[in-house]
Amino acid sequence: MVFQLQAQQKKIDLNPKDTITHMESYGIRLGMDFSKKILGQLKPDFEGLELVADFRLSQTLYLAAELGNEKKTITEDTYTYTPEGSYFKIGIDQNTYDNWYGMNNMIHLGGRLAYAKYSQTINEFAVFDTDRYWNPEGFGVSDQTLPSYTGLSAMWLEVVFGAKVELFANIFLNASVRGGYLLSHDNNTNFPNNWVPGFNAVTEESKFGVGYNYSISYLIPIFKKPKVYKESEEAKKKRLQTASEEKSIKKAQRASDKEEKKSSKQSL
Repeated sequence: MVFQLQAQQKKIDLNPKDTITHMESYGIRLGMDFSKKILGQLKPDFEGLELVADFRLSQTLYLAAELGNEKKTITEDTYTYTPEGSYFKIGIDQNTYDNWYGMNNMIHLGGRLAYAKYSQTINEFAVFDTDRYWNPEGFGVSDQTLPSYTGLSAMWLEVVFGAKVELFANIFLNASVRGGYLLSHDNNTNFPNNWVPGFNAVTEESKFGVGYNYSISYLIPIFKKPKVYKESEEAKKKRLQTASEEKSIKKAQRASDKEEKKSSKQSL
């Protein structure tokens, strides 16, 4: 009788759980945009450097930032100028890719708030000359002192779509496409200001811009946390069914215990 009661009171686990835990690395990832270096080799009128970083906040959320410097010489119909300066971007990336076991890749959506501080130097500009003898088909080049404008700034928002692929342990190849919307822009110079470092081309007709980057980065692991896997519909259905069965078993056990106590009293 005692053995039977002990056997009935022992809990039965109808849904044994996997005790193997997959630990994921959390840390800071640092890298450099190599596309700007390649572009500088292909186009002598451009120089640029961009450093990239992100820090993992949760299983899918990352704090991300970019810091860069760009210089570009631009030739218009009647003048040539060179904008040069630095920019900083900070925001959030959300990983939408559910990695298989042991993988650490990303397909992410995100946003940035960006700010640029730069200068603009006029290299050469042409003026209309009433004496057309020396330049019958064009404008003469001005010999006036060429102006330079400093302390210019711009601020914009970016929407980011990109991917990060782990090539080797902690080494990642990254690519992203960015759509920007210009919030503010210094344009109070005597010459049109058609280019902002980090934002690229600016036009009077539109405040929208497009950019991209390709970078190599290295993850510096700081700590690890267990991965929490998403529950599938089938697993959820099975879990609810198991919970219902366990509830029924407990109810039957309580009824059985009550009957056993009643029968014990009657036998006494």
